[in-house]
Amino acid sequence: MSKPYQIGIVGARGHVGSELIRLLDAHPRFAIGFVSSRERAGEPLAAHEARYSGALHYVNYGADEAATQGMDAVILALPNGMAAPFVAALDRHAPATVALDLSADYRFDENWHYGLPERSRAGASTARRISNPGCYATAMQLAIAPMLADLDGPAQCFGVSGYSGAGTTPSDRNNPEKLRDNLMPYALTGHLHEREVTRHLAHPVEFMPHVAPHFRGLSITANLHLRAAFDPDAVLLRYLQACADEPLLRVTKDAPWVSAIAGKHHVEIGGFTLSADGRRLVVVATLDNLLKGAATQALQNLNLAFGLPETMGIPT
Repeated sequence: MSKPYQIGIVGARGHVGSELIRLLDAHPRFAIGFVSSRERAGEPLAAHEARYSGALHYVNYGADEAATQGMDAVILALPNGMAAPFVAALDRHAPATVALDLSADYRFDENWHYGLPERSRAGASTARRISNPGCYATAMQLAIAPMLADLDGPAQCFGVSGYSGAGTTPSDRNNPEKLRDNLMPYALTGHLHEREVTRHLAHPVEFMPHVAPHFRGLSITANLHLRAAFDPDAVLLRYLQACADEPLLRVTKDAPWVSAIAGKHHVEIGGFTLSADGRRLVVVATLDNLLKGAATQALQNLNLAFGLPETMGIPT
């Protein structure tokens, strides 16, 4: 077997970084080359990642250091607005190295591959600059796309996510005490993922996100007005056909539950409900925001970039 591809991770202290370490450590063709974290530099990964079996220690690499480690790919798991120096360093020192950015910094950049595999496999095998979609944006696009050609007006999406989606920096949106017995609305117009989905579907989307007291998993309820009347069988067939060859998409007649998606790598789409006139469809989609909404999708994109089976290393 060929030697494993070396993958570096920059900014791995958060929830998604932890999932990436676990998935990469178990992958048959990837090896973790370095894990950079300013706060944990010098400490063993195993002290923070119970499921990590190796002997690596965290490092604290700046942009040029990260770009000159001879990695086959570098994953940027940084907050929004912090990726640019690392990308510039990779462009200077290692343009052939795959850069995969988990933030929103390059999701609107036409020079980057937008890595939602179920909708963007074309060009994935040659992509060297890959932008991972947002978690909510992934769920919304996969819920809306099968009916995209038949929409009449903006798609409206009500979203609820666990508080892990707010990251590890303390805020009201990841404070379990403030979230207890609560549902916290935020960014009710103009949310980044609203703009992201509108851009990549080329259709207006109106998104209303909320944070709930659970830790992981999200649900979106999409309200879709249609140009012509549909019947339930035609709708179900449309989604079954759209998802038939997708290993990480599952269609259910009943509305999927967030409690059933936590820790899973796929998306569930269901709950198809039509108005009496057949011209309004409500669809529910769930996914784990840390996995298919981030780390699992990153692994799909890396597999595709290196010509490996898309779901290699992903339990299905």
